[in-house]
Amino acid sequence: MLLDTASLYFRAFYGVPDSMTAPDGTPVNAVRGLLDFITRLVDQYRPTHLVCCWDNDWRPQWRVDLIPSYKAHRVEEVVPGGSDVEEVPDPLQVQIPIIVATLEALGIRIVGADGYEADDVIGTLATDAGMPVDVVTGDRDLFQLVDDGAAGGPVRVLYTARGVGRHEVLTDAVVVEKYGVRPDQYADFATMRGDSSDGLPGVAGVGEKTAASLLASFGDLAGIRAAAADPGTPLAAGVRAKIKAASDYLDVAPEVVAVARRINLGEVDTALPGSGPGYPVPRDPAALTELVDRWGLGGSVSRLLEVLRPTVS
Repeated sequence: MLLDTASLYFRAFYGVPDSMTAPDGTPVNAVRGLLDFITRLVDQYRPTHLVCCWDNDWRPQWRVDLIPSYKAHRVEEVVPGGSDVEEVPDPLQVQIPIIVATLEALGIRIVGADGYEADDVIGTLATDAGMPVDVVTGDRDLFQLVDDGAAGGPVRVLYTARGVGRHEVLTDAVVVEKYGVRPDQYADFATMRGDSSDGLPGVAGVGEKTAASLLASFGDLAGIRAAAADPGTPLAAGVRAKIKAASDYLDVAPEVVAVARRINLGEVDTALPGSGPGYPVPRDPAALTELVDRWGLGGSVSRLLEVLRPTVS
C-alpha cells in the first residue's frame, strides 16, 4: 500500500475539526486524521507492506523548466536554486514535523527522493513491486499506474476524492468506464485535457470527450500528432488545427505529466510493523510515548497500534 501522504494529511486538515488540539493548544487535527486514515485502510485491506510516500520536492525544477506554469499558483515563496515553498496554512505546517516523528516512532516507512514528487516515488515503488499494489491518493494523475496485468499482481488506485471512508477502487475497467481510455493512455489523455490545479493548460478546445475519442482512433499522443500532421488522415479540420496549435506544449507536457518510474531509491524496506519477526510494533516505544503525551495523540495511536499488532492465537 503506497500512500500519497500529502494528499491525505491535507484532506485530514480540512476534514477533521480544527478544535482538535494538543495540551499546549497546538492543532493536531491533520496528525490524528492521517493516523485514523491509515488505521482504516490497514484494517480494511491488511497490507503486509506500507509506505508513506513523500514530496521531497513538490514542484521539481525539471518540470518547471518544461512548463513554467506548473503549480505556479501554489508557490508562496520562490527559492532560487532550491525548492520553492508551497503555500500551506500555518496550522497545518506546524503539524508536519509531528507527523514525521510519529510515523518514524511507529516504524512506518517514509520515502521521498530529492528532485521528485511523491507521485514519482509511488510510480517507482509500484513498478515491478513483485506483489499487488494499492495506491491511495486523491490525485487523478496516478490513474496512469492502474494495471490489472502487472507481473507481481494488480496495481489499483484507491481514489479518495469523496473521502477515505468512501474511496473508489480503480481497476482497468473502472478507468475505461469513467474516461473512455485505458490506464496506459491516461497520461496522454491528461496531457490533452490539462489540469488547472497543476497549472497545465492542456490543448485549447480539447476536452475529455474529444481527447478520449482521439485516443480511441489513434492509440496515443504520438499517433494523434502524426495524424494531425498528415492531411490524408480522417481528422476534423478544427481538431487538426487545435493539435497543431498546441505543438510547443505537446513537445514538453508528456514528460511533466508522466509519473517517473525508475528513480534510484536505494534499498527500501517497506514491510509494515507487525508483519513478521523483526518488525516490532511500535519501532520506538519510548519516542512514541513521548509524542502521544506531548501532542495528545492517545486515541489515534492506540487504534492504529491495535490494527498493526499481529493477532496472538
